[in-house]
Amino acid sequence: MGGELRFQGRAFVFEDNIDTDAIFPANWLILTDEKEIASHCMEEIDPDFHRKAKPGDILLAGANFGCGSSREHAPLAIRGCGISCVVAKSFSRLFYRNAVNIGLPVITADTASLAAEGDEVAVDCVTGEISIRKANAAAGAVVKLAGEPLPEFMLEILRSSGLYGYLEKRLKLEGRI
Repeated sequence: MGGELRFQGRAFVFEDNIDTDAIFPANWLILTDEKEIASHCMEEIDPDFHRKAKPGDILLAGANFGCGSSREHAPLAIRGCGISCVVAKSFSRLFYRNAVNIGLPVITADTASLAAEGDEVAVDCVTGEISIRKANAAAGAVVKLAGEPLPEFMLEILRSSGLYGYLEKRLKLEGRI
């Protein structure tokens, strides 16, 4: 991924309190392949989510997204579906860090109440700027809002495609590998 950390895609909108069991059911935790993991993403809420999501789409959610157990499978499932970024009113602390650590950008902003599935969303993770073009609105009708930009060290982790890439880059720079 790396690069500018700016994304544009179709919105998928979810409510408050979507827990990790809803994102990725526990009975599939034995899976290790990201594509297989992705095939069960959000299946309890929307069984066709993994088929509808396309590379670059953006997931918008309400408060407390990713609450529940601390499993990396949840952000892996989302990333495996091609979702480029998750924007939520608030995140579970563990989900938030797991997402960053595996290279899935997350931004805190209250967008779910402003958007509908299919709206076009643009997110800039560096500045926190978000715009939503309503799918059913007249041309030029855009909602703009300011999300919470990510700290520089998290941006570096995301630019390195996750924590492992970041650590490898740092160790190379230090001449330790």
